[in-house]
Amino acid sequence: MADGPDRGGPGRLLHTGQVVLDLVMRVPGLPPVGGDVVASAVDLLPGGGFNVMAAAARAGAPVVYLGGHGAGRFGDMVRAALAAEGVVAALPASVDGDTGVCVVLVDDSGERTFVTGSGIEMEVDRAALAAVPVTSADLVYVSGYSLLVEAKGRAVLDRLEVVDGAGVLVDPGPLAGQVDGPVWDRLLARTTMLSASAPEARTLSGFDDLRTAAQVLARRLAEPGVVVVRDGAAGCLLTRDGHTEHVPGFPVVAVDTTGAGDAHCGVFAAELLRGADLHTAAVRANATATLAVTCRGPATAPGRAEVDALLASARP
Repeated sequence: MADGPDRGGPGRLLHTGQVVLDLVMRVPGLPPVGGDVVASAVDLLPGGGFNVMAAAARAGAPVVYLGGHGAGRFGDMVRAALAAEGVVAALPASVDGDTGVCVVLVDDSGERTFVTGSGIEMEVDRAALAAVPVTSADLVYVSGYSLLVEAKGRAVLDRLEVVDGAGVLVDPGPLAGQVDGPVWDRLLARTTMLSASAPEARTLSGFDDLRTAAQVLARRLAEPGVVVVRDGAAGCLLTRDGHTEHVPGFPVVAVDTTGAGDAHCGVFAAELLRGADLHTAAVRANATATLAVTCRGPATAPGRAEVDALLASARP
């Protein structure tokens, strides 16, 4: 399989999605309708798009946040967290509102359920977005969540269509089925890389078989048409040029799967920006997601040294 596209030098991950605050509660199980459960632990942490950016930054890529952030206390927490990871917030804080909150319920199996209350991060200043330069060395990240709000989705799509040469990496998100087909058609026509979970790949392609889904989706993308289908502990499928390769995962006992897909996507992007080939990027992304689920989330992506150690221990 050929390597990823040549970006002509080191570039940045430009994240156009949304950072929210995650109110994470560990529960024995989801409450029934009208019921109640007692959480064993509660945390308020940056989440959403932050997970992708933190993973990419920890893997050694320069990262820029092009999404909104509020002027209140939640926005303050977001900016402090971004700065701590070395991520640049390119747009100014909005005085019109604060950053939103996502309630994350994590059960004893490590699976998570989300309830999102959106805030200012779902809005976008078109002029400010257009003023941020994008080069052919950069990789622009787009979240399917951005498409759920018509104004933001249109602004991101309009910006992408006048960007010359930069790669576009799309993560559909679990609500991909709520976005109209023509909107997906427009975005995928400008997408060079798609990283989707197995359910998202099935939803977008209309096929249950993951290899078939990956092939169908690859044909909808702009060249070079790379598709990654993340399949939990099984690893991922990597598709390009009509060929699909299974990249195995690593055995592990999951503690919390929150943000694992984000970590995978962020490190896959970072490795490509650092010059890795597609297979190597997928292997390191799998290793990162493996380590991420062994910790309580959401932003649990490890650094390069931890990934190196896992890969070294897994060698025969």
